[in-house]
Amino acid sequence: MGNQVEKLTHLSYKEVPTADPTGVDRDDGPRIGVSYIFSNDDEDVEPQPPPQGPDGGGGDRLPDGGDGPPLPPPQPYDPRLHEVECSVFYRDECIYQKSFSPGSAALSTYTPENLLNRCRPGDLVEFVSQAQYPHWAVYVGNFQVVHLHRLEVSNSFLTDASQGRRGRVVNDLYRYKPLSPGAVVRNALAHVGAKERELSWRNSESFAAWCRYGKREFKIGGELRIGKQPYRLQIQLSAQRSHTLEFQSLEDLIMEKRRNDQIGRAAVLQELAMHLHPAEPDEGDSDAARTTPPPGRPPAPGREEEAREAAVH
Repeated sequence: MGNQVEKLTHLSYKEVPTADPTGVDRDDGPRIGVSYIFSNDDEDVEPQPPPQGPDGGGGDRLPDGGDGPPLPPPQPYDPRLHEVECSVFYRDECIYQKSFSPGSAALSTYTPENLLNRCRPGDLVEFVSQAQYPHWAVYVGNFQVVHLHRLEVSNSFLTDASQGRRGRVVNDLYRYKPLSPGAVVRNALAHVGAKERELSWRNSESFAAWCRYGKREFKIGGELRIGKQPYRLQIQLSAQRSHTLEFQSLEDLIMEKRRNDQIGRAAVLQELAMHLHPAEPDEGDSDAARTTPPPGRPPAPGREEEAREAAVH
């Protein structure tokens, strides 16, 4: 109907729909004329093993099998280099903040084995790695977590859920008042086994945060879309400059924030520098730069002006 976009989902290219020869427009799958985003969510991304040399070691040969100098070892994960500092506001209230400034919540990461010593039932755990979506889980005790993985809520050992990534406890990123540890664990365990159309969350972060805070804003369609955009994602570009995006729902904002985490800080800054054209800041707002989406890139959910995007799996 006109320019209205009815559905938005994440697909691989092989899943792009073709016309149904019967002419029936089914409402339970991908549809013609609907906007799709081609990407991998965190549930489908697994770390790749390092290149193996002839003796089983890494980096002794070139990728095509020829002789050559050893490949450089992977650089250690440094949150300050790879992650984006940002804040989330609901109207004028800050509800989330990731900052590396002195006095802010520690964002150091640990091996899965060391992380176990820091977890208590009800804690939120985030596993991070370069070029991957961060993966969130709820620690429920006995070395286990509950997490949304590959379109299913699973109960796994923390070391298995990490898939080799480093992790940290992230109870302090969201500023909502948490439920009691027992309630958080019950929320998580009650959904173990839920999959696909039974799910009310699009990613592991939304599921884990809902378990801890119990707020409907983390669920798919948890907020009415009435044209206003009360949520703001403020990306810190430097000590003096920031870039702000506006969203209709927290769910949409989380999806964009996770995309930034996946592509990394350098890519985010380069994208903004190359494709976004800062407008002159308003008087009294010299530290904030508001920009428009780059050419060729669909507007981030919540930034649409002519098309409203309702996102589903």
